Amino acid sequence: MSTATAGGPAAPGLPGPPVPGTPRPTSVVRTRPWLAALFLLPALVLLGALVVYPIAYSVYRSLFDASGTGFVGLDNYVELFTDDGILTAIKNNTIWVVVAPTACTALGLIFAVLTERVRWGTAFKLIVFMPMAISMLAAGIIFRLVYEQDPDRGVANAVWVGVHDTFNEASAWPGARPRPDSGLKASGGGSYTTASAVDAADPANLPLVGVPPQDLADAADAKAAGPADDGGVTGTVWVDFAKGGGGEPGEIDPGEKALAGVEVEAVKDGRVVASAVTGEDGTYALPAEADGARLRLPASNFTEAYNGVNWLGPNLVTPAIIASYVWMWAGFAMVLIAAGLAGVPRELLEAARVDGANEWQVFRRVTVPLLAPVLAVVLVTLMINVLKIFDLVYIIAPGATQSDANVLALQLYLSSFGTGADQGVGSAIAVLLLLLVVPVMVFNIRRLRRENRR
Repeated sequence: MSTATAGGPAAPGLPGPPVPGTPRPTSVVRTRPWLAALFLLPALVLLGALVVYPIAYSVYRSLFDASGTGFVGLDNYVELFTDDGILTAIKNNTIWVVVAPTACTALGLIFAVLTERVRWGTAFKLIVFMPMAISMLAAGIIFRLVYEQDPDRGVANAVWVGVHDTFNEASAWPGARPRPDSGLKASGGGSYTTASAVDAADPANLPLVGVPPQDLADAADAKAAGPADDGGVTGTVWVDFAKGGGGEPGEIDPGEKALAGVEVEAVKDGRVVASAVTGEDGTYALPAEADGARLRLPASNFTEAYNGVNWLGPNLVTPAIIASYVWMWAGFAMVLIAAGLAGVPRELLEAARVDGANEWQVFRRVTVPLLAPVLAVVLVTLMINVLKIFDLVYIIAPGATQSDANVLALQLYLSSFGTGADQGVGSAIAVLLLLLVVPVMVFNIRRLRRENRR
């Protein structure tokens, strides 16, 4: 039985139907707007002091010169697009906005999807998210060490050199060179060849210099090679330098060190007819085909050790810093996307699989479209974040290549407070950054309004 009949009185304690002609209740905002303004006043004052006033003053200051007394109009804005350093910063900011948010979002999506089904997914997500707990300053210091050129200090080059040396044999004695008047002449490409043909009757000794003493600590003493029994060519490759001086140039003196592992080639008419490698005592033996040939020491014996990649050089400094940013923020993207993925109806995914879709098709045609709102939030948030990137660039980029890695936020600091400070130009850069952020914010607000209307 109903509590009230149609048009009849309402049950006790329940509001009755509106009586025709009775005025509707008005809100407090309409009847007492001063009360609403009183509640909003502290927030409005704080907003005006921390946001509105700085923006207005930056626009005003950008119209004046470095001293702040001479009105220059739009000259500071003209300088933004004519100064080479600022143009480099604008170009790098464009690269940052395109690459960094996209890479972070893509990696976050991959991590969130792949770790959803594994037992240790939570532990993996925790590890990936942990860099978010590190400040930009600390991350910059970490990656400055990671990108050190010296493989003994920089992790990146230690790994790179290790992989390189696994597939490319290191040279035997990097930096070694022939002793002057030794009969060995440079023959192009870093190799050395004897000026005349060798004779099986006389050992062909090849004296070298330029080897650091510490590299010879474990080397054996050089030994003079005897004549070969089969009519071949023999000789010794050694460091023709006696510790403390003395000794006869071109002669194997006591205490002089052998160079083991040196490749010796016999060349006739531009063709290698035989080759040998020196032993621990520096001696080598070539077959009879080498008689009358010229001896060549290939460049592979002397090339400097591979020292890795110059990660912080002019060409790679910006990609290297972006990689450090992705390391920090991929975890942020992964956590947000994983939260969105948890809300995806599993019935839709199972229905797609029942219809015959494979996992890639389910991911591309079902999962990604359903996650589109979350992906947009992550992408827009990261775009706003990278527009004001400063810490990583300032700390990681060395002084020699800081201009190549320059971004607008760093240029703003340098223009305002660096050598020859010009706060007029700095304020113009600040206004430009604001104008670049506004379209992204407008897009985000419109997207949120569309979602609220659904």
